[in-house]
Amino acid sequence: MPSLKDIKNKINSVGSTKKITSAMKMVAASKLRRSQEKAEAARPYSSRLEEMLSSLASSCTSGEGVIQLLTGTGKDEQYLIVPITADRGLCGGFNSNINRGTFKFVKSLEGEGKSVKLLTVGKKSRDFFNRIMKDKIVESFTDLGSTGAGYDIALEISNKLQTLYFDGQFDKCVIVYNKFVSVITQEVTRQQLIPLDIAQSEKSLEEKEEKDNSIYTYEPDEESILKDLLPKNVSIQIFKVLLESNAGEQGARMAAMDNATRNAGEMIDSLTLVYNRTRQAFITKELIEIISGAESV
Repeated sequence: MPSLKDIKNKINSVGSTKKITSAMKMVAASKLRRSQEKAEAARPYSSRLEEMLSSLASSCTSGEGVIQLLTGTGKDEQYLIVPITADRGLCGGFNSNINRGTFKFVKSLEGEGKSVKLLTVGKKSRDFFNRIMKDKIVESFTDLGSTGAGYDIALEISNKLQTLYFDGQFDKCVIVYNKFVSVITQEVTRQQLIPLDIAQSEKSLEEKEEKDNSIYTYEPDEESILKDLLPKNVSIQIFKVLLESNAGEQGARMAAMDNATRNAGEMIDSLTLVYNRTRQAFITKELIEIISGAESV
């Protein structure tokens, strides 16, 4: 049986942990609101940009230069997977879900005979794949910031992806990230970034065109617009994904810290009960010894 001092020290230790998890929960909650607002504000712009580029796709007369970001290379052999996680842990299954999902996706592509490379974003994905697939990593981006990555980091990632693409390092690029659904729900999502997934964008566009029958004219010509907007679209989509991931991270951390705080409270209650029973047992034992001694006299 543990001593009263050991149990008391354990109660104090768990109490200190409870204070830390409660503080982390409040910090995550304050960051979540701002992150959620940013993620939701970025969705209409990024989705509409993709839809507009898809509507211009029919005007492409050649598949050279930056237009290849839309038309693709015509091949389907080399894939670049971009798993996006957080730099920090203590957010439940937020990071592990991305890492496991990416790992399964890589294995399924390799099973189809595809060549796969990785560009990791976030320390957790970098550390995970450094252990099991180090030879497949071509670049890693970390230090995303506690309030989410800025557009400068998205632009840096975008430039690297486009450099690799035009150097012939991959045919398709797919991002794996946690889409923010609600405070307690983050959905692991795969989005084809390069080339633009025209089929998916056209589906969204057709749904909107049923409500909007407007006819658009473009100036300058469509191909000039595509050459200017296609590189920008890559960075915009990455920025949107980073915002979604950050909002999901804060929501997951808040939920995880809430669970940890409640578990710590339950553990303190359980330890307090054990402490009281142990203390009562010691008192009873001492009374028995005193009574036994008095009777013997």
